Amino acid sequence: MNGQVSVEVLPIRVDAAGTWRYRHLVTRLGASESPDQAARRGAGVQAGDASTVVHSTSWRYRPQGQIVLTYVVCPDPFPYLPGTELESFRLARGSGPASPSPEHVDLDNVAAHALRHLAYLLDHDPVVGAALAGDVVVARALESLSRELIVVH
Repeated sequence: MNGQVSVEVLPIRVDAAGTWRYRHLVTRLGASESPDQAARRGAGVQAGDASTVVHSTSWRYRPQGQIVLTYVVCPDPFPYLPGTELESFRLARGSGPASPSPEHVDLDNVAAHALRHLAYLLDHDPVVGAALAGDVVVARALESLSRELIVVH
């Protein structure tokens, strides 16, 4: 895997009780494919879909030389598929201001970061905000989250 780029996709959804669930998909870039295209392909979202947000939310480096680009997809276009409940909104943090990469990052950390990123975009990006506001349950749940944009590596 040395020098490889993986595209990680987290289709995410929330129920009426405010419980967030996500699925974890990983794909590689196809020939002549951008990371955005790979994320849409992996999630089953068409480029012209105006009701689903596909957003690059973070990246991280793995010691094997692999770069992981993470995309959040909201709302999950296939909400009937099994998903993992997000139990903690704990963010991964580095040990200091000049050491931003956390020692350990799990998928809940990445999903929590992605949700905070979407909450920020709901208020600050008119195009993404309009798409998210189209799902009242998603918009209401995102409004309750911190508007803090924190980078998870």
